Amino acid sequence: MADLTPRVAAWQRSGTFEQVGRHRIFVREREGSPDLPPLVLLHGYPSSSYDWRDAFDSIDGHRLLTFDFLGFGLSDKPRDMQYSLRIQADIAEELAQRYVGEPVVMVSHDMGSSVATELLARDIDGTLSFTLKSALLFNASLVREQASLLLGQKLLLSRLGPLVTRATSEFYFRRSFGSIFSAAHPLTAEEAADQWSLLSHNDGHRMLDKLIYYNHERVTPPTSTRWHNAIRTWLGALELGWADLDPICTEAVLQAVLNLRPNTPVTRLPGLGHYPQIEDPKPVYELIQRHASQS
Repeated sequence: MADLTPRVAAWQRSGTFEQVGRHRIFVREREGSPDLPPLVLLHGYPSSSYDWRDAFDSIDGHRLLTFDFLGFGLSDKPRDMQYSLRIQADIAEELAQRYVGEPVVMVSHDMGSSVATELLARDIDGTLSFTLKSALLFNASLVREQASLLLGQKLLLSRLGPLVTRATSEFYFRRSFGSIFSAAHPLTAEEAADQWSLLSHNDGHRMLDKLIYYNHERVTPPTSTRWHNAIRTWLGALELGWADLDPICTEAVLQAVLNLRPNTPVTRLPGLGHYPQIEDPKPVYELIQRHASQS
């Protein structure tokens, strides 16, 4: 297991661990104006809430909440469970309940945007325990059938998944993770070290095949139908932020989402790859700030 890098160790010290059910979840919060809606930021696979670290310097006024999903980053990483999006949504809902009675703005990326669709579905069902005011979804395989999965992702989802997981090394991770960044904003050595230290913390890199399980849910009814319907019929304000050079969540994915929900506002992020908030934080946080201020 790799040691945490200095930047990640500082990030850990800035947060706390909350008990959610039987597990400890890493949480990072910031107070803000009670007159503005709080923001809940959901991260992607295989990274962590560290992806949203610039939010705490870039977003003015709003209270902020982000956390590491179970199995990711600094949170507990149990080996004996199936990592369903419903479990991650349960955690998001329990943590967001601290804002019960207040309208919450949800911001999400990658796997976090898939978790967001389950929360939208719960809102439609009338079972969501907090008030969801609006949602801003960044690049995600929301219609997974249209996504261009990496070879490594396909292997993890296959019967070879456990073997691929056991063979995962820092070198392989850096090469694979770096391949989804744009040429103009490549993965830096410092960022790669940070991300690897979070992934390998408590041997999380030895369970990548378990963590990617949610991809099966996204193409298998009834869950896939439930989540597509949530995008189609949720009555709240939903907006998309889309990096144009994402090699996984391509234009085909975006168009499939727009087929489900025509006329959805889309802000394109030209020249950026799958992790726009890391590659070029400024336009990403300007979009988040604008969306939150209009909510």
